This record gives sequence, C-alpha cells and structure tokens, in this order.
Amino acid sequence: MLLRRELPKFGKYFDMTPKKVVVAITGASGSIYAKVLLDKLMGFQPQLDAVGVVMSDNAKDVWRFELSNDAYGQYPFTFYEKHDFYAPFASGSAKFDTMIVCPCSMGTLARIASGTSSDLTTRAADVILKERRKLILVTRETPLSLIHLRNMQSITEAGGIICPASPSFYSRPANLEDVAATVVDRVLGLAGMPIDGYEWGGGQNQK
Repeated sequence: MLLRRELPKFGKYFDMTPKKVVVAITGASGSIYAKVLLDKLMGFQPQLDAVGVVMSDNAKDVWRFELSNDAYGQYPFTFYEKHDFYAPFASGSAKFDTMIVCPCSMGTLARIASGTSSDLTTRAADVILKERRKLILVTRETPLSLIHLRNMQSITEAGGIICPASPSFYSRPANLEDVAATVVDRVLGLAGMPIDGYEWGGGQNQK
C-alpha cells in the first residue's frame, strides 16, 4: 500500500513506501562520498526496510588511507562479503528496489556494462537492471576515455543512472563533507528520498 504524508519541513508530499537499498563501495578514490552517503542513510532508517552494504577490499584500503579510520564497520547496516552470492540482493526475488554504487570505479562500471557478474556488486547491479529497478552509479574518474563514455552509454541505455561525483559550489559548502554532500544529496534525490538540502532559487540551507 502506498503511504504518503506531508512533512512541513519539506513542504511537499513524498513516497513513504518502504524501500530496500543496496550500497556498493568500490576502490575508486572518493571514500568521503561513501561516508556521507552512509551517514545520511542512517537518518532514513525509519523509512527503509533494509540497507545492505558490500565493500571491495580496495574500498576498505582506500577508506583507511583517505579518511584515516576504519569507521565503515561501525554503521548499523548489514554488510556482506564481496563474493557472498547468498546475499538477498543477489536475486531479484528479494525485491531490493534501489542500488547505489558510490564511488564507482571505471573497472566496476565496465563489468556492469558488459554484464560480467564476477562478484556481489556486479551481480547485484545485473539484478537491479534486469528487474527494471533503480541503479545509480556515482562514477569517480577524470578525464574520461572513449571506453568509459561508451560504458556509461550502455548502462544508461539499460536503464541505469550515471551520476558523476562532480560537486557543486553554489551552496557555498563550508568543509569537505559539505562538498561531498552536494553530490550525495543529488544521489538520494534520484533514489526518491526527500532531502533537506540546497535548492537553486530559494531552497533550504542558502547562505
């Protein structure tokens, strides 16, 4: 049953249907994006049925290097090993409706684009696409080669969303987490979640 209610804080109606979300974290630079995403998802737990997280070994190494901690293990979500094909979102029958790969390396992008399900991340992405659900890839690379662009085209044509980790600055972010949040807020908006963030032309948090 579709439930809707109005929050005065947001001044709009939004979908309160419970959601199941997969977050995949790859070894691309940009662990701060993953951190801010997990932080914000904690605030949505009352509206979410489940949040499953899978990290590559490289993702853990990059997180420790870039953020100088291993706090990824402290989040109250269910974490799955990278080759755990018994994870619920390895099958469409579990009805996970949204998958966010953040940050998404070009190698992961290529494997998803080619349908190569070599680990849980790529298998889950394959499931999301075949079930016509929402796949959002927060790609993190520059410059882009023609191979990267063609892979992005393939995923877009298959129904996925490419949301590059390109922060905006018109909200005048005060620190690195604020900068990362300009990307993460867009991602969560694409996923259908209400975000109390900057809106061009008179939104929240204008300074």
